[in-house]
Amino acid sequence: MKGPVMQRRDQVDGTTTDQRLLDSRGPSDWVHTDPWRVLRIQAEFVEGFGALAELGPAIGVFGSARTAADHPSYAVAEVVGRRLVEEGFAVMTGGGPGAMEAANKGACEAGGVSVGLGIELPFETGLNEWVDVGVNFRYFFARKTMFVKYSQGFIVLPGGLGTLDEMFEALTLAQTQKITAFPVVLIGVDYWSGLLDWLRDTVLADGKISQADLDRLVLTDDVEEAVRIMVEARPPS
Repeated sequence: MKGPVMQRRDQVDGTTTDQRLLDSRGPSDWVHTDPWRVLRIQAEFVEGFGALAELGPAIGVFGSARTAADHPSYAVAEVVGRRLVEEGFAVMTGGGPGAMEAANKGACEAGGVSVGLGIELPFETGLNEWVDVGVNFRYFFARKTMFVKYSQGFIVLPGGLGTLDEMFEALTLAQTQKITAFPVVLIGVDYWSGLLDWLRDTVLADGKISQADLDRLVLTDDVEEAVRIMVEARPPS
């Protein structure tokens, strides 16, 4: 036996687990093996849960890292961050530049809790300067778990593949009842209308989703409407 794993015949190891642990000789490749990665994954969940367990009500704000500081979406994201804090929410972003930075900035300048959940990427420069509580992750799925567990709703600003991934992840978990449904608001009518038209006219029309799935998404240009939806969905304390 190898812990919970059974081995017989030519599958039996010639050494014991303790022996390999205590033997300091030999290659160090073992630190890159899948069983070792499991411990790193576990550590990421422990760190994330520990950092966010007492966060209080929070809203996840998604948007492109490529949004320039002089782009209208940057200013909108700042207002979103500020207004969420004024309504008693912490603001949680991916911690990067662009729209994420803007939302963190708005939250920080309003005196609220500004959270960044960073991810190890070859082209990212770390958490932006407006993050007050930050956790860096190696693994996307650990990071996504933190967003879903500690956010009570999502506000989605114009973004690319990462933003779409986060949005559809939340919708899929709600559709399959893996999580309690929470509001998802898209800000940017011109930007998002084509996607919603395709979902309605092609995906829904072909029976691949239900009307209830589509109804989970609210589209608006009005930050106040987006924030009001989050407030109305907040569970009673």
